[in-house]
Amino acid sequence: MHIVLTGRKAIVTGSTAGIGRGTAEGLARAGAAVVVNGRGNARVDEAVRQIRDAVPGGDVSGVAADLSTMEGVEALVAQVPDADILVNNVGTAHLRPYAGIEDIAAIPDADWLGLFHLNVMSGVRASRHYLPRMVRKGWGRVVFVSSESAVNTPKEMLDYGMTKTAQLAVSRGLAEAVAGTGVTVNAVLPGPTRSEILGNLMARQARDQGITQEEAEQAFLASLRPTSLLGRFATTQEVANMIVYACSDQASATSGAALRVEGGVVRFVA
Repeated sequence: MHIVLTGRKAIVTGSTAGIGRGTAEGLARAGAAVVVNGRGNARVDEAVRQIRDAVPGGDVSGVAADLSTMEGVEALVAQVPDADILVNNVGTAHLRPYAGIEDIAAIPDADWLGLFHLNVMSGVRASRHYLPRMVRKGWGRVVFVSSESAVNTPKEMLDYGMTKTAQLAVSRGLAEAVAGTGVTVNAVLPGPTRSEILGNLMARQARDQGITQEEAEQAFLASLRPTSLLGRFATTQEVANMIVYACSDQASATSGAALRVEGGVVRFVA
């Protein structure tokens, strides 16, 4: 399968590192004009430079904006008013030690609301702007980067899991709303991935325990994701490959779907 996105403009939110960074590069390799987004100019500029180096001749630009706020989304759309592809990737998680219900009860409102605004409302607000324009053109792709935590709720990250489930509801609802227009909306569900947040956590644990990062990742899987069929962390590129496919012409019959790239962690057939 040869994916060609020449002539398409793509925005990838939260794309200075991790899955977003891999997705931005993958879309650029397919010929799309790609807009990289992050909160700070320095990281955005560095990601743009790296992707241009990796994809000579690629059309890559950047917008620094904090998409956890309405003002940040407004800043993004002011600089990039139109797009054919929107990958709602920006998000984060609070990684905490977990012993029991007391830990969940101690999560403050600010953490619940902060994650909801960044992980969910950033995609709602961006989609609200770009989707009608895609519908008018008769072609468009919107992808929400959710997580296996959306359907395999993690008690150690309950606030994060809540936002990922919400993304699935938003994604499916938007897909229903644009049915038959040539625009598709899908969600992608990564599992444990060697991305910036989780990868850095594993690296710190490895240093603290005097083991390799691979050993730390195996301990994580054994204790928290024992149903993994992959038996290792995915790479950001493996996840990005699924996202790039969902953005392609070849994925024209896929909409309203939750596309799993979680290594078989979730134990159901669907």
